[in-house]
Amino acid sequence: MFYYNAVICTLKILILAQLDFLPLYLVCCDITDGNAEHLKREHSLMKPYQGVGSSPTSQWDFWGSTLVTSSYVRLTPDERSKQGSIWNTVPCYLKDWEMHVQFKVHGSGKKNLHGDGIALWYTKDRLHPGPVFSNKALFHGLAVFIDTYSNDDATDRSFPYISAMVNNGSVNYDHGRDGRSSELGGCSAEIRNREHDTYLAIRYSKGRLTVMVDVDDKNEWKECIDIGGVRLPTGYFFGASAATGDLSDNHDIISMKLYQLMVEHTPEEENLDWTKIEPSVSLLKSPKDNIDDPTGNFRGTPLTGWKVFLLLLCALLGIVVCGVVGAVVFQKRQERNKRFY
Repeated sequence: MFYYNAVICTLKILILAQLDFLPLYLVCCDITDGNAEHLKREHSLMKPYQGVGSSPTSQWDFWGSTLVTSSYVRLTPDERSKQGSIWNTVPCYLKDWEMHVQFKVHGSGKKNLHGDGIALWYTKDRLHPGPVFSNKALFHGLAVFIDTYSNDDATDRSFPYISAMVNNGSVNYDHGRDGRSSELGGCSAEIRNREHDTYLAIRYSKGRLTVMVDVDDKNEWKECIDIGGVRLPTGYFFGASAATGDLSDNHDIISMKLYQLMVEHTPEEENLDWTKIEPSVSLLKSPKDNIDDPTGNFRGTPLTGWKVFLLLLCALLGIVVCGVVGAVVFQKRQERNKRFY
């Protein structure tokens, strides 16, 4: 009876585990098409870029080499040692959101002779120039880097490379290793000198960060980063920045569109002061302990539904084996006891 109950209990756990992880898979793939969700114009940057400037009523402000035209916002021209950024002046108080960015990186540099890339920000401070793609290094919040040049000669990953970082103001972005020690995950993506439109989507909902790309002119999103346990406060600012060094590129932002995601929260979550949340990530281990595989992906990411399923399956097989061995031993004991009567 014990063996039978153990097997039934384990089977229930397996079923519940799959049901529990199934919505995560669906959420990862459920990037909005921009129609079903709510566009927040006060946090969006779109042609013809009205509301961009330094006036008191402007919703976007820019700095450095940034040039605003009727067709694009050029953060840096294809010239050496340029820095530029553009920032939303309105703090965002949405708990669940998704940002769609259309961008273009292009220039005259040949392979591996271009740089440095674009950074997309959701941070406490704005318009603070610094060494990280022309923004300050010790930032509070989220950064997604579209890095086009490898500074690490020993790297085995392919560039351009997209990565994400959450910072509470205490961690420096390591330029020499392209941010490996602090990244949450990433992927390679051919985004430079493409003849078609290139897009990136950042979704933050229910503590889960998802980054998707659409760069192959197929009108479909591909997952780049998906990680849970992310805590981001409200009241931060969206922005984009870029930088060039000895190598250069044109770094253009075509649009940044923010959508509010309609998500239900528990009463406890609703009563929480989200502006006081400290940016953090609950990983199984520190990003510094993660080891890169040959494809450039992290092994140290949280367990997925299939990994948990395999672990539970192994546990089930172990219980079955123990049950069979126990039954055989019990039967032999019974036969041996009968001999004494």
